[in-house]
Parts: sequence; C-alpha cells; structure tokens
Amino acid sequence: MLDSIYTVLAALWHQDFNALLTPGSATLIYLCVGTLIFLESGFIPAAPFPCDSVVVLSGTLAAVGVIDPLLMLILLIVCAAVGSWMAYLQGRWLNRLPIVQRWVDSVSSEKLQLVDRLLGRHGLVALFCARFVPVVRSLLPLMMGMRVKEAPRFHYFSWLSAMLWTVLLVGLGYLLPSLPEPISKTVTMGLMAAPVITFCVAVTSWIALKLRRRFR
Repeated sequence: MLDSIYTVLAALWHQDFNALLTPGSATLIYLCVGTLIFLESGFIPAAPFPCDSVVVLSGTLAAVGVIDPLLMLILLIVCAAVGSWMAYLQGRWLNRLPIVQRWVDSVSSEKLQLVDRLLGRHGLVALFCARFVPVVRSLLPLMMGMRVKEAPRFHYFSWLSAMLWTVLLVGLGYLLPSLPEPISKTVTMGLMAAPVITFCVAVTSWIALKLRRRFR
C-alpha cells in the first residue's frame, strides 16, 4: 500500500502521465491529490508542492477517463477550501500569542484600518489571485485569520475562490490533450517550476530584508 502511494506521489511530482494510467490507481490518485492540495493550501512549509500543475494534471487524467471529472472537481474544491480554513485558524491562534499581539500593537490604528478595508473590499479578488501564487496561497488566509473576525465572510470568499481556481485549472488540464504536444509540455513545465521559483524568491527576499536591517 505504502509503495503504491509513493509511486503515485512520485508520478504526480514528476508529471509521469504513463505511470498514472495503471489500472486501479484512481483511488490513490484521489487520495494523494486531495492531500497535496489540502497541505499546500493550509500550511506554508508545504509551499514547494507543485499543486497548480497537479490540479492541471488531474484535469488531463479526467479527460482520458482515468478519474471521474466531477468527483475530482468536488474533492479539489473541498480540500482547497478546508486547507485555507486551516490557515485561517492558524492566524486566529497566532493572534493570541503575546509576541504577535505586540507586533500588531506596534502598527498604527490607521494602517490596521486600511488593512481591514482592503480585506473587506478586495477579499475575493485577493484570495482568488493568491490561489495562483505559492506561499501566498496559505499566507493570505493566515493573515485574514489575524484581521478578519467574521468567519462566515471568510468562508464565502474562500469557497468561491477555491471553486474558480479549481474549475479554471482542471478545465485547462482537460483541454491539454487536444493541444499540440510542444504547447502542452511547455504549459506543464511552467506550472511545475512556478512553486519552486516563487518559494526561492520569497526566501531570498526575506534573507535580504534581514541582512538589510542588520547592517543599517
């Protein structure tokens, strides 16, 4: 069982389409894809997971009949939204820590009100855009957990953005088999590289900021 899960995970990571066509692998594909989307949506350390390309690959597998497209859509939407909720809960919990409270208290009330207004006005747009950016995908819900107190409002934005993101990427994957092979390979490779590039940029920016503060 563990060997089969590892094989499916490795195939998803390396976009090994042929390995995923093995008879009886559909259940493991549902399990592994759902777990990856949940972890990457809810926990910042899981940011390097290539979840955008995995969602697109799920659409391609649905197009060739390996998995059920409706079932995969429902699974992806639920896992993405629940993962964002976990990030939101982390923000609510972190906000109770004394050190985080001191950070928040050091910010002027005008800036905090500005953040609240931006989240209120652009919450859906922000969450939708964040779905396509690794690290930010789980960071923004965490920040909203620290600032947005109305959970129903967050859930509305989260579920709607999860549906839009999932339908768009699964739809793209569903269309890939009908595209010329060079184009489909280029799209897949770009989606695979995006999480690693974004994560490296985020880490580099953080290190540069730390060094800048230290040598001031």
